[in-house]
Amino acid sequence: MTIRNLARLFEPRSVALIGASDRPHSIGAVVARNLLRSGFNGPIMPVNPRHTAVESVLCYPDVAHLPVVPDLAVIATPAKGVPALIEELGARGCRAAIVLSADFGRGTEEGAQLRQAMLDAAKPYLLRVVGPNCLGVAVPGIGLNATFSHITPLTGDVACLTQSGAIATTLIDWATSRGIGFSHMVSLGDMADVDVGDMLDYLARDCQVRAILAYVEGVTEARKFMSAARSAARTKPVIILKAGRYRASAQAAASHTGALAGADAVYDAAFRRAGMLRVSSLDEMFSALETLSHGRRISGDRLTILTNGGGVGVLATDALIDAGGSLAELSPDTLAALDQILPRTWSRGNPVDILGDADGPRYAAALDILLADPQTDACLVLNCPQAVTTTLEAAEAVIATLARHGSRAQAKVIVNWLGEGAARKARARFATAGLPSYETPERAVTGFMHLREFRRNQRLLVRVPPAIPADFSPALQAARGIVAGAAAGGPNGTGHEWLDEADSKALLAAYGIPVATVRRVPDADRVADAAREIGRPVAVKIMSPDIVHKSDMGGVALDLATPDAAAAAAQAMLARIRAAKPDIRIDGFAVQEMVTRPDAIELIVGLASDPTFGPVLLFGRGGTAVEVIGDKALALAPLDMMLARDLIQSTRVARRLAGFRNVPAANVDAIALSLVKLSQMASDLPELVEIDINPLLADAHGIMALDARIRLGRRAPFAILPYPSQLERRIALADGTPLLIRPVKPEDAPAFERSFERMRPEDIQHRFFAAMKALPAQLLARLTQIDYDREMAFVAVPPPEAGQGDDGYGVVRIAADPDNERAEFAVTVRSDWQGRGLGRALMDLIIDYSRTRGLNEVWGAILRDNTGMIDLVRRVGFTVQAHPEDPSLVTATLPIAANR
Repeated sequence: MTIRNLARLFEPRSVALIGASDRPHSIGAVVARNLLRSGFNGPIMPVNPRHTAVESVLCYPDVAHLPVVPDLAVIATPAKGVPALIEELGARGCRAAIVLSADFGRGTEEGAQLRQAMLDAAKPYLLRVVGPNCLGVAVPGIGLNATFSHITPLTGDVACLTQSGAIATTLIDWATSRGIGFSHMVSLGDMADVDVGDMLDYLARDCQVRAILAYVEGVTEARKFMSAARSAARTKPVIILKAGRYRASAQAAASHTGALAGADAVYDAAFRRAGMLRVSSLDEMFSALETLSHGRRISGDRLTILTNGGGVGVLATDALIDAGGSLAELSPDTLAALDQILPRTWSRGNPVDILGDADGPRYAAALDILLADPQTDACLVLNCPQAVTTTLEAAEAVIATLARHGSRAQAKVIVNWLGEGAARKARARFATAGLPSYETPERAVTGFMHLREFRRNQRLLVRVPPAIPADFSPALQAARGIVAGAAAGGPNGTGHEWLDEADSKALLAAYGIPVATVRRVPDADRVADAAREIGRPVAVKIMSPDIVHKSDMGGVALDLATPDAAAAAAQAMLARIRAAKPDIRIDGFAVQEMVTRPDAIELIVGLASDPTFGPVLLFGRGGTAVEVIGDKALALAPLDMMLARDLIQSTRVARRLAGFRNVPAANVDAIALSLVKLSQMASDLPELVEIDINPLLADAHGIMALDARIRLGRRAPFAILPYPSQLERRIALADGTPLLIRPVKPEDAPAFERSFERMRPEDIQHRFFAAMKALPAQLLARLTQIDYDREMAFVAVPPPEAGQGDDGYGVVRIAADPDNERAEFAVTVRSDWQGRGLGRALMDLIIDYSRTRGLNEVWGAILRDNTGMIDLVRRVGFTVQAHPEDPSLVTATLPIAANR
């Protein structure tokens, strides 16, 4: 389930409180008071057999005696009776419940059985459950406060989701004291049913919600969470605080990659990939709430600081630089204008220090000039209390100045009035005026950085990734053979957990990752022959399923110039390891050419399997001290070239790869492509659990994998569905023209633009319901960067062997609702390809796909004058009716289930 019946939860017409009480300080009494005193416009029905009235409202003995079926039931009774109550409520027609009860025995078998019984009771009725063990739900805009919070939250347009009731009450208390309200306050508790993903889906579609704040302790269904988070973050800021950042799980990992890919680092990668803004503390969340509640948006990254105290200006600058921000460089005209109105001793730069005796008029004059500065994207105004000026006067001057300039200027200003005495009244005035006001320079800078990061995320969404080289075609059959051979080998045919050195290199080579020449020999006596065959200096490595890090065991010998030296090193290595661990299994030796690339940088690239988010790619500085250096970054698979480059740039070693002193820049594209190839390997070979390439040498000539370890096993599925190559198919049109129809890729954006240029204006109008001369970047990204788990788009292109490029001739797509019940379709055939049967072929394909996907209905809106499309959909079985709201449209629907 996802958003089904959540409207009953957040827009109920009637509420029943089961377990209502008049016993002071009981949960039933507090919830009753909050429900009945918050202005809800609908019946609120207390239920308790021991009371005739609660809060002077008639109390009913049980659910059966309720005069109307409640849209929402709030349950504050002992846990053991909850499943029966859910069954009774569902049978009467109730479709949403909030279970406040906390005695479900979390972590115990009895508690698990009780929760499952509750879910089993709810399932036949599609009754949605929030909780158990939660604070409740408040929707201040409709007067609904079904919580046992100590105060009622104010009305606002920021939604808050939290797995902790304590965090919820803290946020409500903090926000209320500052006049900040919420659109929704949702305490999810144990998330037996409704979870964070469901809520993100619901709130993403609510146009009254301007931003979302979330506190989470864990994610259960990663794919649903990522789809919902990506959808929400495309339209509004989503700030997330994840608790439980430190775990010992990385200690148990065997390879370097596994040890470096800690659980919290994976969450960080997931949030970043979804476009969410992560905060690390409650203090930072307060700053985010202050910023978001005032709806600020900025047009750039450059901040100007206006202050009456040099010290606090420096503190703000330090905080900005530490956070990765940048100061604006004031234009010469701005500096000249400030010279005219400020004392001679002003700072003449950014921060703009207007000195400690600055009064209201000086603040106003300086702010007037800075608001007109073309280099300033946002302005932070600071004030320290001074004996010679009035703090409140300065605040009033700032407010009046912004009022003169209008809403656009006000949207780029944030303020910090320091102190707790004189500044308190000023902060109250700022709150009344709708200005975000912070208590310290650091908090103010944090607020600005949240705006900057949201803007950055929105820009990232419309970038077009570079194409993967056309000649990348992995030897998939050979790769599967290597994996199958390892799975069938091992002691008693139970399979090897780790591929040996030679098989690991062969698997990488199958995906076009350059590897050093290696020979596998069964014993030390054959080492000399292998070295002689290679014909140059070699390295000798032990091969054992019991050794993960060979160097730690003395299992690597380098720079062996002659075959005899290689043989001697192998004998000594074997004796040393046998003496240390007599029972260790030895499979032989890997004899590898010594690679001499003096300018190369040692890197690590790898794949790890996270139990929640599935395959994760790792990149960083490599070598034997990789864990000590700790320079690494993670990204969720799958990757494209753009995401791979971002991963590389988020490490310190990226600066070295750009070149230094007399060392030329490394081939970063080759490194990025190796990460994309590992991502593809994870998609093609679900048996891969860990890949550890360390070192991967990188220089101007490209890359080479010197050492690799690959582990097989079971892993969690992808949190983001990879490109579904199995859906590719070839067709021939009626005139015999061969076509490849495949899912759309992000790299298709340039081809989409070229196809758009070849469409007639009327065809563009029919597809997009508007006249367009070019595809806007944001729309182009939405058309090509799709979530394969929730939507699908197929493009018809020439087959690769035709050598005609990848320009699309037609596209068909569906976008399903989060419940996978209904999907909206759209189809476009390039103007010069119409009339050849391609539109019918695409519609047949999407109907077949929708049936396989399990949808119940496909529908679409069509302009009434688009007679060709109306005729097409009728021919494939759609029913066409007048649109209920727009006379210029018709609605076409096809019940898929009936055609199964």
